[in-house]
Amino acid sequence: MSQLPNKQTKISSWLRFLLLNVLIAAFIALLLIVGTNLWLKHKTRHGEQIPTPSLIGMSIQEAEWILTSQELKLEVIDSTFSSAVPLGAIVEQIPSPNANIKHGRSIYVIVNSKCKRMLIVPELRDMSYRQAENTLKQLGFILGEPQYEPSDFAHLVLDLKQDSVSIPAGTRLPEGSTITLVIGQGQGTQQVSVPDLRGMNLTDARSTLLAHRLTLGTYTYDVEPTEENLQDYIVYSQKPNAGSNLIEGNRVDIMLSTNIEKTITADNVEDEEEFF
Repeated sequence: MSQLPNKQTKISSWLRFLLLNVLIAAFIALLLIVGTNLWLKHKTRHGEQIPTPSLIGMSIQEAEWILTSQELKLEVIDSTFSSAVPLGAIVEQIPSPNANIKHGRSIYVIVNSKCKRMLIVPELRDMSYRQAENTLKQLGFILGEPQYEPSDFAHLVLDLKQDSVSIPAGTRLPEGSTITLVIGQGQGTQQVSVPDLRGMNLTDARSTLLAHRLTLGTYTYDVEPTEENLQDYIVYSQKPNAGSNLIEGNRVDIMLSTNIEKTITADNVEDEEEFF
């Protein structure tokens, strides 16, 4: 009979030991949960937000210095070209300035290219003004104030110029360059004398005609040119001949060759025609 109380005493001691360990484990778990939450709140500054600084126009180095001081990160996601900010500066940012953002988050930026892209000027002559205007804008050029000259047909592009100099198709210009379109406004009423175009290249011939309020008509080559020798071709014949009178806006057709002897031969033929 004396063993029963001892057995009950052992069971009671074991239960107390088990209960104590459970309570200790629960207390430790509670401390871990509370401590983890406090650490996370401190680490992420839970609920704390700051306004996004404006980085537009800054260099990458300036933007990184500002963001680092506010515990934010910078990530460059793209580059483009803009004339609104200096080369290499930030053009756009996500999130936008003054948006609320948490510490430790990233701000994504688009940077202005450090060098401008070179764009090829397309052939737009004899194209409608609106179509040519849209084409240049889509490519990345800036349109100057259009110039108007007499021509056979109104609202067609007669020439493209930069700083008053005619631009041949295929010319490479930096993105954002300003191009002026010369637009036809129909025929005038006054007579003008046809200039002598022989010996000029295509670009100079077109510019000379415009200066005399005439337009370039068809131009043909005796041998089909390549990109490498296109600028070697010069006018060896024209119709009407130099000295003829035309109404403002009328067209002059030309023929081009790399053979200088053709220019001399054409000179002699025209002199004979004028003599007879």
